[in-house]
Amino acid sequence: MSGVERTYRCRCIVKGSGCGEAIVSREPMCFYLCDPETGTVIEKSHPLQGKSLAGKILVLQSGKGSSVVQVDGFYQLWVKGTLPAAIIVRETEPVLVASAVVVDAVMVDRLEADPFDVISDGDWVEVDADEQLVRVRAAQ
Repeated sequence: MSGVERTYRCRCIVKGSGCGEAIVSREPMCFYLCDPETGTVIEKSHPLQGKSLAGKILVLQSGKGSSVVQVDGFYQLWVKGTLPAAIIVRETEPVLVASAVVVDAVMVDRLEADPFDVISDGDWVEVDADEQLVRVRAAQ
């Protein structure tokens, strides 16, 4: 990937790091509505329907769904190795955070810029939750 790299401060929710291609959803998401085998979103009418989250940096508005289904969704993806490499969430909510904590899914929020303004599908993104930094290189 070429292009200018921009760095943004963020807040760590779940420690760790991950890097990969960005996949962006301005809509809330229920991880239970993903195929654990492939990480593909199967929720009908969701903007990411048919796209895989596996190994990607997921930029997400927020979570949705009950704690049981959200945790189970995260757990099934974790078991199959199809979780996103890291999650950047715009609006944290307790169920999403608890679900990420259960499977140790790298998660940050409070990016110093609106993540939907500075990250697009296909950008290369590095999330370092420990250092509370997100690096973005625009796709060319």
